[in-house]
Amino acid sequence: MNWTERITFDPLVCHGKACIKGTRVMVSVILDNMAEGATESEILTSYPSLSAEDIKAAIAYAAELCSERSVVIV
Repeated sequence: MNWTERITFDPLVCHGKACIKGTRVMVSVILDNMAEGATESEILTSYPSLSAEDIKAAIAYAAELCSERSVVIV
C-alpha cells in the first residue's frame, strides 16, 4: 500500500493535518474510529466519501509513523 497516493497534507485543509485526498476526513478520525472498535463497514457508512482503500492507506500511514520512532512508557 502506497499511502502517499491517498493521503495529503495541505495547510489550507484541516490545518495541514493528514487527510484523505479530496475529502476533509482526517486520518486521525479514521484511526480513532478503529481504536473504538468501529468496523470498516461502519466507517464507510459514517463517511461515504471514503473507500476501503482509504482506510487501508490510513493504517499504512500509521504503521510507517510507528516504525520511525520509539515511545517510552514510564
